[in-house]
Amino acid sequence: MKKRMQVLSSLLLAVAMLAGCGSTAGESTQNAAETTVQSEDVATADESAAVDVSALKVGVIYIGDENEGYTEAHMKGIDEMMASLGLNEDQVVEKTNIPEDESCYDAAVDLADQGCGIIFATSFGHESYLLQAAAEYPEVDFYHATGYQAASSGMANVHNYFTAIYEARYVSGIVAGMKLNEMIDNGTITEDQAKVGYVGAFPYAEVVSGYTSFYLGAKSVCPSVTMEVQYTNSWADMSAEAEVAKQLIADDCVLISQHADTTGAPSSCEEMGVPCVGYNVDMTSVAPDAALTSAANNWGVYYTQTVTNFVNGVVNPVDWAEGYSVGAVYVTDLNKATVAEGTADAAAKAEAALADGSLHVFDTTTFTVEGKSIEDLIAEGGDYAKYADYVSDGYFHESTVISAPAFDLRIDGITEK
Repeated sequence: MKKRMQVLSSLLLAVAMLAGCGSTAGESTQNAAETTVQSEDVATADESAAVDVSALKVGVIYIGDENEGYTEAHMKGIDEMMASLGLNEDQVVEKTNIPEDESCYDAAVDLADQGCGIIFATSFGHESYLLQAAAEYPEVDFYHATGYQAASSGMANVHNYFTAIYEARYVSGIVAGMKLNEMIDNGTITEDQAKVGYVGAFPYAEVVSGYTSFYLGAKSVCPSVTMEVQYTNSWADMSAEAEVAKQLIADDCVLISQHADTTGAPSSCEEMGVPCVGYNVDMTSVAPDAALTSAANNWGVYYTQTVTNFVNGVVNPVDWAEGYSVGAVYVTDLNKATVAEGTADAAAKAEAALADGSLHVFDTTTFTVEGKSIEDLIAEGGDYAKYADYVSDGYFHESTVISAPAFDLRIDGITEK
């Protein structure tokens, strides 16, 4: 275990070990079957690296602000961390609407110069700029959400984190599949018309992993389901998301979901009378007659655990990714006005199985790629050989080799436009 460089070296340890989430350690590996990114107990803390919580200063770089769901969810997580550790507002410096360009580097440098000992950045495109700042400020700890370069950076002060949001998307897919079954049973659609539309941001692994897990959840209860994906090429563009949702509905999609950060798609669904599944936040405020539920992150689990470890001199993992087992993901309250009968029980059963590890979202018996199993494709070599590190024991080990999503297979039953 590498020792984290001491921050605020003149401070003495003035607080007892904080209660709450357990200590963690993690490592990346080339074989997901042998080692996974997960939470583990750390036997000892480096007391010489501990800091006085009253002097702690935390910096956060957001891609958006409270008006879009993804950033709002991170903000709630930071608020939860502050409440847990008793930090006041002067101890947390938040920078909003920081684009994925040189502005991120400038923001990180400014936070470091303001005395922040721990800095978080929240969007995929922030990573290279955060790495640049981390190299210049080795005494500061930098944490990046959705990235993948921490383990290979060679810097002990750089970390990546994400959640196993694909688990919550799978459960939200079950909610959608149950609704499709209701529509089939009442004659609104036929089995062959059970087509779902998905509003994607970018064709990145993060989005592909999410829409595939959603689809597999729906398919687990509605075997005839198919899905069409269209992209906005933006994380948060309300008008584009609204328009793509309408295009999907025009392409005969009878239910819409999303990996996009605004209420644009649910608003279109409400307008057109089409049920929908959202992301990050409860969408019933804009789609009371259309929204079923939303897949969501509880970032407070990670922020509280990470800052607690930092204060106590415990080295945080290079990669962190957790889901239902620690309460880091969930689906928002089911909309009783729209969900199908039996949905709550079906969702709860899946959540329990995901939490105890008896259910694996990317069970390789549940999907094919070009008519073949991923195991067969790996055995054939070629472009699919690279997935060998992720596939073992009958499933694709998502967010294990690194915390960032890696599942970018285009499986049968889903089309992209």
